Amino acid sequence: MLLLVSCGSAERADERAPRATAGRRAAVARVEHLRVKVLQALPHDPDAFTEGLEMAGGTLYEATGISGRSSVRAGPPGRKPTVSAALPTPLFGEGITVLGRTLWQLTWRNRIAIERDARTLAELRRVPYPGEGWGMCLQRARHRLVTSDGSARLTFRDPGTLAKTGEIAVTEAGRPVTQLNELECVGTTVYANVLFTDRIVRIDPATGTVTASVDASGLLRDDELVPGATLNGIAALPGTNQFLITGKFWPRMFRVQFVPAGPA
Repeated sequence: MLLLVSCGSAERADERAPRATAGRRAAVARVEHLRVKVLQALPHDPDAFTEGLEMAGGTLYEATGISGRSSVRAGPPGRKPTVSAALPTPLFGEGITVLGRTLWQLTWRNRIAIERDARTLAELRRVPYPGEGWGMCLQRARHRLVTSDGSARLTFRDPGTLAKTGEIAVTEAGRPVTQLNELECVGTTVYANVLFTDRIVRIDPATGTVTASVDASGLLRDDELVPGATLNGIAALPGTNQFLITGKFWPRMFRVQFVPAGPA
């Protein structure tokens, strides 16, 4: 549509433009800074290369990676799993999400996803999965899966077929946020671990904008940090504002709240 304006109208628009641009920049830069408040420390398998973590019906589901050592397991938080299933070599397990009676488990570069019985963890079927599998969560209100592949992009998928239905680029203050890893859907937002950092970001999946940055540093002692140990794993506790978080090769898991970071 072509709009005709008078010179006076154009001048007034030009006067408003810098102010509007400044307002947009301020809105883009508005990121809430949070930290973790530890409420409880729980045991965690120090041999688990954690790739996915999710609470459903009082059961904690955890997926682990590394070819020959990949698994999915389920049981009460902080206790030994009551059921588990190993992935055969060469499959490298990645993120998981529970859809009621079933769950999906991604693989890293094997180009397949596995559907399982959520109660027994028995394999039901395998479907093709193009590209790399990293994180996954279910956005129930939109009836869609949200997946990551280590880039600055979130991909939306059909929960029954895993077919791609859309995608969004994730930015913070206008810049791409790469290395998005394990995901957790909470209402209309998505939380993501940023690989190789002690940071979790909260994302608005409608716009891709990071709305909060969570500092999760300092949870383990120096003597608990082994090679390969890195923060990875976010599980929201339904009906609360609390989360379980852990990491690859971490000996502990933490029940936490995300609270304002306060002045530096």
